[in-house]
Amino acid sequence: MRRGITGQYAVAKVAGEQVRAFVPRPLPPEPPLDVGGARQLLLEQALLALGRLDSISTLLPDPHLFLYTYVRKEAVLSSQIEGTQSSLSDLLLFELEEAPGLPVNDVVEVSNYVAALHHGLERLKGGFPLSNRLIREIHANLLSRGRGSEKEPGEFRRSQNWIGGTRPGNAHFVPPPPEAVADCMGELERFLHDERAPVAVLVKAGLAHVQFETIHPFLDGNGRVGRLLITLLLCHAGVLKEPLLYLSLYLKQHREEYYRLLELVRAEGDWEAWLDFLLEGVRTTADLAVGTAQRLVALFAHDRARIQGGGRAAGSALRVHDFLRERPLTSLTVVSQRTGLSFPAATAGMRMLADLDIARELTGRRRNRVFTYHRYLAILNEGTEPL
Repeated sequence: MRRGITGQYAVAKVAGEQVRAFVPRPLPPEPPLDVGGARQLLLEQALLALGRLDSISTLLPDPHLFLYTYVRKEAVLSSQIEGTQSSLSDLLLFELEEAPGLPVNDVVEVSNYVAALHHGLERLKGGFPLSNRLIREIHANLLSRGRGSEKEPGEFRRSQNWIGGTRPGNAHFVPPPPEAVADCMGELERFLHDERAPVAVLVKAGLAHVQFETIHPFLDGNGRVGRLLITLLLCHAGVLKEPLLYLSLYLKQHREEYYRLLELVRAEGDWEAWLDFLLEGVRTTADLAVGTAQRLVALFAHDRARIQGGGRAAGSALRVHDFLRERPLTSLTVVSQRTGLSFPAATAGMRMLADLDIARELTGRRRNRVFTYHRYLAILNEGTEPL
């Protein structure tokens, strides 16, 4: 449905030239969204796919088995949309502090995303409301170090920003002027907590994401915070127990359409086209994540059976394998510390895994060697190739 422009322009002077900054109207849209017919079916399919994904966290022997790597995959993908070139392996190496020569700014940016997501989820689990204060805290974590750390982490902007172009005067889009940001974000917060007109959580997440991106309340990091907002809303509402949805994969693969639909909402009020796109993305991404988990479970079972046929060293090798399922890139020192095995026993166990080509050594060094569960990482890396 095309409602016409979804806000009004405020004319301001920036750096000596007049600029038309877009101020969105508060949510929900008027007239109300059309969520019947085919769109209702899309919504039901997306929710069913999320239910299947959520069941992974309860049906597996270890409900947190994939959480470590799924969160990091989403962090890599979300950061790639903003132009970073860091890979999942780069991030795991960085966290292992064995990463000489990596693009440090890129990998720090991705690491910050992981910290920001964990901070938001822990605050919500502790009973803190999903609020502008929490959004600012998440932003402070996201820009706590590295690139962007000088751009007022945790603070709504006090100057004009813009999207595309070299200055506000030739930009593709100019968000609200700085003096309107607090009011716009206040209205968004009220929408998130408004129970008078119940909105399906996936619909609410879709509306809130577009509104946040339109307001662009920070000087940097808006795209990543806006994508985090979707995950936090789904977890806060109990649709997902854990953040296992890497929706940024879909947004990365359909980046041009994503930006086109955001603009279509602003210019013509076509919220429904955006919601169709988002719901299809949630469904396909959730189904993909379920398929990935099933492939990984099959890989683990196959490799475990091979290890069990390995004789006397199998006991230590099985314990090393258990740890690699949680941390698919690690060092022998960490394996020894985390499994309780002596360093010689950890070394013997890892040697057996290497002989079976379950694990591979990455560094070529004799000391401080790093090993990877390479088939596990290869499955997780699907879709994370740099743009």
